[in-house]
Amino acid sequence: MHGNMQTYFISMKVKTIIFDLGGVLLTIDQPEAVRRFKALGLEDAERRLDPYTQHGIFGDLESGTISDEDFRRELSRLVGRELSWQECQYAWLGYAKDVPRRNLELLRKLHGEGYQLVLLSNTNPFMMAWARSEAFDGEGHSLDYYLDRIYCSYQVKTMKPDRRFFETVIQSEGILPGETLFIDDGLRNIAAAAALGLHTFCPKNGEDWTEDLRKIL
Repeated sequence: MHGNMQTYFISMKVKTIIFDLGGVLLTIDQPEAVRRFKALGLEDAERRLDPYTQHGIFGDLESGTISDEDFRRELSRLVGRELSWQECQYAWLGYAKDVPRRNLELLRKLHGEGYQLVLLSNTNPFMMAWARSEAFDGEGHSLDYYLDRIYCSYQVKTMKPDRRFFETVIQSEGILPGETLFIDDGLRNIAAAAALGLHTFCPKNGEDWTEDLRKIL
């Protein structure tokens, strides 16, 4: 079950670990994101926002169909007033409750042990402008500091659980699925990765998964 950190893993040498961002590396707070978007004037924010895969203009933004500026204009139209880019970013960052120090420390250790570390995330320019800045970890390091490569849905133009997103990463990185572990808090995404032969691990948002990962490796 999702809450029991269900793991689909066959004993084999793992060389590459692919992480999700929200719900894994950082803790998601969807109610806070909903609250912030409602504060902007989006009254049906609960209906429009999803913990895993966005829809409507939110999905269009994360799939790269529209730009951050397109999103700002459309959201401004929906709420009936002109919104700034910064207001939109502040609302999106409601999702980012915190970045647990234990997660970042483990990434450092894994990198030092020779693992290839990759991010595969359904995300958007507002979130990534923060994640790829020095403000990300509170110590002057961006998300890039901890990973070898970052793949974002809005740049790849497709979203999990679409197999094309996983195939893009597999091909671009030249990795073997049987030597790769994918970590995500969404069961649909885990199932899609497993169907392509990747080993998978599904922790629950907000839980400490670091020891469980160590046991797997």
